[in-house]
This record gives sequence, C-alpha cells and structure tokens, in this order.
Amino acid sequence: MTGGFACEFTEFLYQTKKSWSKERRIIGKAQIIRGKENPRFVVTNLTEVKWPESESKQSTAITDFSAEGIYRNTYCGRGDMENRIKEQQLDLFADRTSSAKMVSNQLRLWCSTFAYLLTERLREHALSGTKLAKATAGTIRTKLLKVAASIRVTVRRVHVRLCSTVHMQEIFKLAHERIRGLPAPA
Repeated sequence: MTGGFACEFTEFLYQTKKSWSKERRIIGKAQIIRGKENPRFVVTNLTEVKWPESESKQSTAITDFSAEGIYRNTYCGRGDMENRIKEQQLDLFADRTSSAKMVSNQLRLWCSTFAYLLTERLREHALSGTKLAKATAGTIRTKLLKVAASIRVTVRRVHVRLCSTVHMQEIFKLAHERIRGLPAPA
C-alpha cells in the first residue's frame, strides 16, 4: 500500500434467506483512505434509469440513479440532513424541552427553529465566500454574533461599535453590508 486514496462503486442484487420477500439492489462502495479499507453498503429500491439525451442536462440529484449517484446524492445527502438536525439541537438548544407544559416546549422549539433559519440565511447570503461560509450554526453564533459591542440608539439610527479586539471584524462588516443590500421582503 502506498497510503493513497482509491474509491470504486458497484451494485448487485441480493436477497436474504428469511427476512426479505424479494431481491434488493445493493450499492457497494469500496474505498481505501491512507491504506485503510472503508467499505460501505446501501440497500435501495431505486432502479437505475437511463435518461434520454434531452433530459440528461437536469440536476444530477434528481436524475442520477447510478450506484455512485445514489450513494453520493441520496445517501450522503441524508447524512447531511441528520447533521443539520444535530446542529440545531446542540448549537441552538432545540433539545431544551424539559418544561412540564407542552406549550412552553413548543415555543422553545419554535424559537430554536427560527434562530436556525436566520443563521442559515445569514450563512447563505451574507457569509458566502468568507471563512464562515461553511461554518456550523454554533461557530457563527460564538465567533460572529456573540461579541462585545457598544450600542447607541438615536432617533434616526442605531450605532453599533464593536470591540477593537473582535477577530471577525472584517467578516462582520462584510455581512452587514450584504444584509443592508438585500431587498426588503414583500
């Protein structure tokens, strides 16, 4: 072994002796990373579809039912969704539903969901192309939003002065300018 990287996809039909009523499509990924084997298998009922040439320009997430397409777009996408749920629970406290009243727990979950949606929009629009473009909600919260500032409110303006030692001052200014440039919702 050279310690490199190799990845191959394959597929085959398989049926268990007792628990499956019919053959299923199995997608296998054989991968070697730094000399260590990393095999993966996915069971699916999606069949490979051969799309006509005119439709082949569509998004690969919709049209690619090859072994590699299903693994990368469907299976890995599912894992990414689970990571987003975990991110909301841990970073934005969606797991704090310990009240005896359902209404209180529902309000807490709504606030957490709203905070996550705002953070996601901030990441998508204001932080694209920056160091925080792919940061988690917790990182954005602690490094960009949870900073010391002096706020002065006048009749016409709100003045925010950041502490001179804030590490992400340039990103904060860029995000602010991008947010100010967004059109107002209808």
